[in-house]
Amino acid sequence: METKIKVLKGTTTVGIVARDSVVLAADRRASAGFFVANKMVRKILYITDKIGVTTAGSVADLQFIYNILKNLYHYNYVAGNRPTTVKALATYLANLLSQNKYFPYVVQILLGGFDNAPRLFNLDYFGDMTEEKYVATGSGSPVAMGVLEDGYSENISGDEAMDLAARAVLAAIKRDSYTGTGVIVTKIDPTGHVEKEVYPNKKI
Repeated sequence: METKIKVLKGTTTVGIVARDSVVLAADRRASAGFFVANKMVRKILYITDKIGVTTAGSVADLQFIYNILKNLYHYNYVAGNRPTTVKALATYLANLLSQNKYFPYVVQILLGGFDNAPRLFNLDYFGDMTEEKYVATGSGSPVAMGVLEDGYSENISGDEAMDLAARAVLAAIKRDSYTGTGVIVTKIDPTGHVEKEVYPNKKI
């Protein structure tokens, strides 16, 4: 019989739409099965100063998709076209993922930003796209989602949303072995983004 080896991977990413901004958060551990491959991975990337994505899944696929989105945005900018909105980027990505669903890019992506208003989209590897007020993805998402459900309100401020997102990922770190090290949290508003890192302790 053919032996199949399944390598399990995990992470926890969080997105929140606040009153005046979008907040994204993600842990820093990269895992391959039960092996911690890297303790200080960056899982939040910026397409522009006002649009960011969280990354979960295959690193190679994520890097490829991130480069496509970034090149698309800047091509439209250089060509003098109207600004590419957060929804337009999410729609383009959803179409790209759907077209390749029989040989999929193994990714789970949160795309958030601020154009005329704060927007947050959740996309899976089949191309399904949903707009969310708050969401958690990855192996630690059941734990993180409980924290979000308890603390979210539509009138939440950006700073409060940063604290809530950090608490959600830190809770996942305590209960999910594939989530770990610490949390990167970013707040994206009309002026750009502000980022901070939170760690359950200083020893890494």
